Amino acid sequence: MHTVKEASQITGLTEHAVRFYTDKGLVPSVQRNQNNIRMFDEESINWLLGVKCLKQSGMPIEVIKMYVDLCLEGDSTIPQRCTLMMEHKEEALVKLEEAKQHVAHLEQKIDLYQAILEHRSPDTTNPGSWDKIQHMHCDVFYTPSVRKA
Repeated sequence: MHTVKEASQITGLTEHAVRFYTDKGLVPSVQRNQNNIRMFDEESINWLLGVKCLKQSGMPIEVIKMYVDLCLEGDSTIPQRCTLMMEHKEEALVKLEEAKQHVAHLEQKIDLYQAILEHRSPDTTNPGSWDKIQHMHCDVFYTPSVRKA
């Protein structure tokens, strides 16, 4: 049997994460000793490693809990677990596309800053001076008259 500290060292999780996951019901086989201290057997360590894997994929705690509950019901839930993984993958792909858009926007900003640094463009990045210039930002053209409306 392992303590929280030992479970943390074995799994690479923080002690806080080990406690948090057990408190959320994600480690169904965790036991408590006579002093109410969490004790982890090999099965508990496996649950922690499984939770860690799912968490690293970006899966929310609530969905991990659903997965754990399905696992506890047995092999008859394999189709539901597969569906859960496919849905999570689709959500991850949406987030990936959003991240690609963020990177593209940042690349445009960096190009603008390079142009400013090379004196090829005036500094249009400072909102404090936008009242002195016409500024194109996020596909919206800001002018003093638009801001007053």
